[in-house]
Amino acid sequence: MASPTSLKLDDELKGRVQHLAEIRRRSSHWIMREAIAQYVEREEKREALRHATLSAWEEYQATGLHATEDEVEKWLSTWETDDESAAPECHK
Repeated sequence: MASPTSLKLDDELKGRVQHLAEIRRRSSHWIMREAIAQYVEREEKREALRHATLSAWEEYQATGLHATEDEVEKWLSTWETDDESAAPECHK
């Protein structure tokens, strides 16, 4: 169920939203909801990536397991070729 929320926009931004709504033949409400939904989705993905990065760093610090830049570049260079190789093994 949707609940009302109010936003305070300065006149310049409000005008830009209204102009875009007119061009797109949408309501200002639709434009703002779409913008907020896209922003939230993008930031959730960014937060998930940040969390995964921190987890990977913590795992590396605990185990020391890694693949070198050269190993990864060599592996990536085989992608979409007939000789695509498996990911390099992690090592200390």
